[in-house]
Amino acid sequence: MNTFTAVVHRENDIYVAECPEVGTASQGNTFEESMHNLQEATELYLEEFPMKPAYRPILTTFEVPVHA
Repeated sequence: MNTFTAVVHRENDIYVAECPEVGTASQGNTFEESMHNLQEATELYLEEFPMKPAYRPILTTFEVPVHA
């Protein structure tokens, strides 16, 4: 079992989910549906293109001042 990162954002009426380690993306009407679809897309992708061992990315946040 491998663990991957998912980045999810909302675009209008749908949720878009992306996996930065693999480059797969999917969407759904709900957060849960987008995650399920991303998992399925990633599984199918990895069946065709097995991944070599790699380091996980570091996910963090940062702030930028807003000038009005």
